[in-house]
Amino acid sequence: MGYIQEARENHVKKKVEEALRSKMKQKALKECDKYCAKYAECATGRTFSVVWRCRKQARELNECLHQYTNDCVLEEMKRSYVLEQEKQEQK
Repeated sequence: MGYIQEARENHVKKKVEEALRSKMKQKALKECDKYCAKYAECATGRTFSVVWRCRKQARELNECLHQYTNDCVLEEMKRSYVLEQEKQEQK
């Protein structure tokens, strides 16, 4: 399958894409809650020093979040959305 054909199949309206991105971010935060808590605990009571004092926790959090918020995940969500819409149109 060519790039153009794949792009057409996964094309969704801007509003839908924004909603899917929001859903993707919510899921990522839920899945990475443990790392969010560790980072928040480290950052509590700090201002500027949070940058170097919490570097390890920030890196762990970012690595976790990236697993759930990358282009591949978004494309898969778009594909699922398009398939669901096609099923509803056939009914």
